[in-house]
Amino acid sequence: MSELRPPLPPFTYETAVEKVRKAEDAWNSRDPQRVALAYTQDSRWRNRSEFVQGRSEIVGLLTRKWEKELEYRLIKELWAFHENRISVRFQYEWHDSAGNWFRSHGNEQWEFDENGLMRRREASINDVPISASERKFLWPLGPRPVNHPGLRELDL
Repeated sequence: MSELRPPLPPFTYETAVEKVRKAEDAWNSRDPQRVALAYTQDSRWRNRSEFVQGRSEIVGLLTRKWEKELEYRLIKELWAFHENRISVRFQYEWHDSAGNWFRSHGNEQWEFDENGLMRRREASINDVPISASERKFLWPLGPRPVNHPGLRELDL
């Protein structure tokens, strides 16, 4: 039986926005196993300078990521979409084990199969040091509350 991960392509504006928010919520769970279920078994990723393929490698990458990036909070925003592809920009805040805060800025290009699973993810990310007083993502750990502003509303 095929795995289905709605919404399915081809995307409309509304379904692309929904797909982006579902991805944001999953990543804010910081659960590598849960996040990996949104990708095909043989999904290919470029994450910064790391290249991985398949769910087990995705789980490994995400496990290492969230062991380093503590109190991770993410906001994703739809940038563009066409048929089975979505482009997003995102920012997330986190701190390292020494208590240094960062805001990471990035963009991703996503390609989906017919079942709505992501088969390709290309991510470029830059980390900018910030002070704790500059933080803007202050909700409790987990999904961003529905009424919390997005990147545009935060002027980011």
